This record gives sequence, C-alpha cells and structure tokens, in this order.
Amino acid sequence: MIHATRTLSSMKFSRPAARSWRCPPAPAEVRDFHAGLPDYAPTPLTELPSLAAELGIGRLFVKDESSRLGLPAFKALGASWAIHRLLKDANGQVTFTTATDGNHGRAVARLARLNGHRAHVFVPDTVPALAIDAIRRENAQVTVVDGTYDDAVAQAARAGGVLVQDMGWPGYEQVPAWIVEGYGTLCHEIDEQLPSEPDLVVIPVGVGSFAQAVITHYRSYSGTRLLAVEPDTAACVLQSLQAGELTTVPTGDTIMAGLNCGTPSATSWPYLSNGLDGAVAISDDDCTKAVEDLHALGVHSGPCGAASLAGLRAVRADLGDLDTVVLISTEGRP
Repeated sequence: MIHATRTLSSMKFSRPAARSWRCPPAPAEVRDFHAGLPDYAPTPLTELPSLAAELGIGRLFVKDESSRLGLPAFKALGASWAIHRLLKDANGQVTFTTATDGNHGRAVARLARLNGHRAHVFVPDTVPALAIDAIRRENAQVTVVDGTYDDAVAQAARAGGVLVQDMGWPGYEQVPAWIVEGYGTLCHEIDEQLPSEPDLVVIPVGVGSFAQAVITHYRSYSGTRLLAVEPDTAACVLQSLQAGELTTVPTGDTIMAGLNCGTPSATSWPYLSNGLDGAVAISDDDCTKAVEDLHALGVHSGPCGAASLAGLRAVRADLGDLDTVVLISTEGRP
C-alpha cells in the first residue's frame, strides 16, 4: 500500500536489528561482465584522515564515483548490465526509454548509443539545463515533463519502447532487478580495496535501487551497518520506514537533484525495510558544506555524493565507536 504524508515525525530512523537480516548475494557474473568492458576500472577508495579525526573514527574512506565508465556517476554500472541483458532478446534497432533526474538518463543514453540504439529520456522540469544538455549530447531525445520525477516515470512508462527504469512496481520488476545487480560491482570493489569489513557504509538514496544493491551485498554475509541519506525535501525512504509501509511524499527543490524522488521503488522496499540500520534526512545547507569540505580534500563530489558525509555528521553522536567507515560518493561535481 502507498499513502501520502506531508510531515516528518523525525529527521532520522534507527533499527539495530537490521544487522541480523540476511538475503542471497547478487550473481557473480555481473562483476565479470563489467571487468570485460573497454573502459572499466575500479573507482578510487580514498582515505581522509582529517575527516576521520573530526568525526572520531578510526579510518574514513570515500568511494569516489566521479568517473565511472566515462561518466561522472555510478549509474552506468546498472544501465550497462540491464541493457546487455535486454539486447540478448532484441531484434533490430530499439528505443530505450527512461525517466531521470540526470545521471541515470545520461547513462542509458550513452549505453544505447554505444550499442547502436536510440534513447528517449524523460526529465522533470526541475532538472538543471546542464544535465539535460549532457543527455542530449548522447544523441538522445529528451522530453521535459511539467511535474516531478514520479510524473516523469509515469510518462516514460507510457511512451513505448524498451523501458530501462531503476524503479520497480508490480508488473515491472525484471529490469530494475538487473540494474540493481549491476550496481553491486561497486561493493565488490570496496571489498577488494579494504583490508577488512567496514563498520558502517553510508548510502545516498533516491528511489532506493542503489541502496538495495548495497544491502544485498552486505546482508548476504556481513553485520556492517548501513545508513541511508536523503534530502529533507524528498525523504520518501525515511518516511516509509517510519510509517512501516511504502509512502509517497511531496517533493521540493533541492541541490541533491538525483535524490529528489517522492516514492521508493516497490521492488527495493523489502530490502530497505529489512536491511537498513538507519536513515537520515539532511538540509541543502549541510550538503553544501559537505561538498565544500570534500572538494578541499581533493574529492570532487557533487551534492548527491556529498550527502553521505552530511548524513554521517548528522547522526555521528548516535553511532558509538567506529573503526572503519565508507562514504559512497555517487557522483562528481557538475
């Protein structure tokens, strides 16, 4: 059931029992697929001792997704795997359709072009012109929707073509599952880059598909704590966790454009509701400071990526001793 609500009862949510929940891991073949792509290389895991000292943490790392398969965000991991799977059954040229707040649509457009196909991308009218231009430079058709991200998803789903959406709902489940599987490569890289399991991984969240990938990875074998971070103007996962069911929220303007989503993915919800230790909503001001602080340390995160640092700061007093923390910076600066 999805219902609408307009107020945050709290800016954070905690459920320590999540650490004992388990789920099957993602297929190992996905990592092999990515490793075979011409532009593939693991993204950096950068240690930031000064931030660790500020926050009273043993070691703090940032997984820096500012350059992934030639694009400034992690989204190409999911789009490449999903399009690869879809093309196995394709005959002739197809048009891939999707809705986006920016990076996902650009990734779908890039992968469509590289594979000799077309893309039609729907964007809400709050998406910055620079992000729209970047999608158009991939030879994609772009339709600007007078409405929210959820409105753009609805139009993309009605547009025909082959929908490549990182959000699932009843009857549309397989492609989002492939996208989530693709995102898991990022977590395998972290395993290889760290000497031991992290105590905490902090995850920027939009509809929750990327969080589902992180949950799937760590909850298949680990007690690592997992924290979701959202804008306080679009905290659909936080409010769903507080309500105990999928919840749609009204969204407002935010510098975290890629997280500006009003409804969690229905296919991600079982993972979010069982596997997240906590969630927090942050302000644009706190996110701006995080962007500036990471930039000063040589990590060129965009607002969505820097949200992980702002979220950690917001709940640090609640977390106790931490030896190793990983912040996932999901995008570079525009």
